[in-house]
Amino acid sequence: MLNSQSTEPESTGQNSQALSGIKVLDLSRVLAGPSSTQILADLGAEVIKVERPVVGDETRHWNPPSFIDDNTGEQTAAYFATVNRNKKSITVDITTPEGQQLIRQLAADSDVLVENFKVGGLKKYGLDYDSLKSVNKRLIYASLTGFGQTGPEAHKPGYDYIIQGLSGLMSITGPSDGEPHKVGVAVVDLFAGLQLTVGIQAALLARANTGVGQHVDVALLDSAIAMLANIGMNQLASGKTPTRLGNAHPNITPYQVYATADDSHFILACGNDVQFAKVCAVIGKPLHEDSRYSSNPSRVENRDSLQQVLTGLFKTKTREQWLKLLQQAGVPCGPIHNVTEALAMPQVQARDMIVSFEGSPVRALGSPIKLSGTPVSYHSAPPALGADTEAVLQSMGLSDEQIQQLRDKQIV
Repeated sequence: MLNSQSTEPESTGQNSQALSGIKVLDLSRVLAGPSSTQILADLGAEVIKVERPVVGDETRHWNPPSFIDDNTGEQTAAYFATVNRNKKSITVDITTPEGQQLIRQLAADSDVLVENFKVGGLKKYGLDYDSLKSVNKRLIYASLTGFGQTGPEAHKPGYDYIIQGLSGLMSITGPSDGEPHKVGVAVVDLFAGLQLTVGIQAALLARANTGVGQHVDVALLDSAIAMLANIGMNQLASGKTPTRLGNAHPNITPYQVYATADDSHFILACGNDVQFAKVCAVIGKPLHEDSRYSSNPSRVENRDSLQQVLTGLFKTKTREQWLKLLQQAGVPCGPIHNVTEALAMPQVQARDMIVSFEGSPVRALGSPIKLSGTPVSYHSAPPALGADTEAVLQSMGLSDEQIQQLRDKQIV
């Protein structure tokens, strides 16, 4: 059960959660795929995570840090706990004929299968889309790969860091006079996981009309290219290659970070001419009456000279003084928190964005999805490796003797 600081809204639907009754077979590992299946699990789907015997998902071993059970000494790597709550774990060696048959049986009774193997990696086991749709025409088979199922580089493996570089994302991240930087978290993996979730949900809706499943194909590179958003569109519109601007915005100014008298920093997010006039009133300089700065296009064109003025002015008061003055004037602005400060915000606590699980040392970042009628719930901590193998196999009709035989052969 969830231990949280506020109660969940009452469900107005027959089912307590939006995806109750949906069965998901999760053959994915690490971050991108499991992030998608965790969203589905949070929304009520039954997610069975298939892992390698003994080793399991490699992120189980990506520690420190770990959450440690004081009673048993059992450790749960924080990385693994990030995207594996609300799931069941079974261990199956899919390289064996017996293991492959178990997956086929599970797929025959599943609504969704999620995998992030290299393109063609599951075909040799008879677990690819074409093979499994023959045993379950309603199956939605969701593949998350580095480069997608088609194209000249489809065969290559994909990694968030490398895709950040390939996609151009790193070329626009970091200081203008320094080297390219990756984003602080694996945003391509997480964005692709969201795209996969959207694709799965769309396929579920389509199946409700057609009765037939389909293949959902999401690539890290495609997702990263889509993430370029307005920066990519700037290139398409102008033909010019976007450059790194540090904390500045390519289309708006002043919209960046400024240093203050106490060696702190704050974000000024001035998005239009009205807001700029308010900034000018706060700093006591009628810059908005200067033709060089009177409109946003003019300010962008004369960015450097404007920043010279603002940079000097903002160093005359402390961060808290500027934030108070700017907020009173109705100008968007804010401090730059470290992670500890961010997690301690009363707003974060009030929104149940940090959750815990009864009987588990794990604390987790909550779901940002708030549904009034079919709310997210957190019913189980990230599972121990293979914790549900026996129960799942029994539900498939296997006897205790058959299960033991599979264990003896190290298939499960």
